[in-house]
Amino acid sequence: MTTNSTTENEEALEYKEKGNSCVREKKYEEAILHYTHAIKLDPKNHSLYSNRSLAFLKISQYYHAHEDALEAIRLKPDWAKGYFRKGEVEAATFHFSDAMLSYRCALELLPDDPTITDAMKRTTSLFNKDKKANEQVPWLGAGIGIIFGVIIVIADQIFTAKPSVTHPLLMAALTISVALLGFAFAKGFRYYIGCQRKGLLDAPMDLLKEMKKLDNDGHGENKKADNYQRFTRAQGRLKLRKGKT
Repeated sequence: MTTNSTTENEEALEYKEKGNSCVREKKYEEAILHYTHAIKLDPKNHSLYSNRSLAFLKISQYYHAHEDALEAIRLKPDWAKGYFRKGEVEAATFHFSDAMLSYRCALELLPDDPTITDAMKRTTSLFNKDKKANEQVPWLGAGIGIIFGVIIVIADQIFTAKPSVTHPLLMAALTISVALLGFAFAKGFRYYIGCQRKGLLDAPMDLLKEMKKLDNDGHGENKKADNYQRFTRAQGRLKLRKGKT
């Protein structure tokens, strides 16, 4: 039993080295296959999940990269690299707050590590820029709206024989309305971007389809049972009517 376990661990290390070699050569899909073989042989090896997380991240498979990072943390909670991997995936998917928390956990386990410290600084800077954009972009949209509102009023005065808007208050109201539309559009655009970013860590569509298929199969069975129940009840009512007649 021990001999078989040792042999499997040795084979897992061989696959791991093959995966590491592929990562160095930027053959990430091939590396993922090697790491997967290694994990099958040694499923409790936290470093294998960490390495595969990196390979998934390199090909923008964020969900799988994040799941592998979480598994590495679950297997070895006191290992800084697991939290670092998690932070890298979260930073790449614009989850800056979560990434900073992950890096902070990594720094607690490995203080003053230059790689983690640099990642923390970079992510903090990106977080501040993104926060500033959320605050400034809607007002930029309002500013552009004011410009368009003024252009509309001027064009109405110059290029039409009978201007539609002649009263100064109406001109101001029109300009403000266009500015508000610009503000709302820009605000909505930032909200849309935020929603898109949140979805980057969602499960891939193929997994969702499989889950939906299983769910539909279950509902299908229930539907058949319901139909059967309704049918037998209808038969019962029919017999009852016949009995009364």
